Amino acid sequence: MSDEQYAEGMRVRREVLGDAHVDRAVANTTEFTAPFQDYITRAAWGSVWTRDGLDRRTRSCLTLALLTALGQHEELAMHVRAAVRNGLSAAEIGEVLLHTGVYAGVPAANAAYAVAQRVLTELGEL
Repeated sequence: MSDEQYAEGMRVRREVLGDAHVDRAVANTTEFTAPFQDYITRAAWGSVWTRDGLDRRTRSCLTLALLTALGQHEELAMHVRAAVRNGLSAAEIGEVLLHTGVYAGVPAANAAYAVAQRVLTELGEL
């Protein structure tokens, strides 16, 4: 993968997650975690999130649903913030979680609602 792909990945990563989050991740990178940070910047952000096939709102909806289904609450909180940055309203985020509950289960959606409510309240969206 090229340095251009890394640069584009970092640009999109910053746009979606915010400079503060990315700056913390970069500052906390160690020799041990550096290969993973490079990988996600190139593969997730520089290869997938930059594709034309889906807009960022749709990618955020999918990400929220998948993280809910997988029970990845820390990542879910980060991506609730990202979804707001990508233009989703609190009501739309709630709809994604409700829809996910049908297919991934009520307990998963229930936990996700708690995470989303906390983050949306912190952001002043609720």
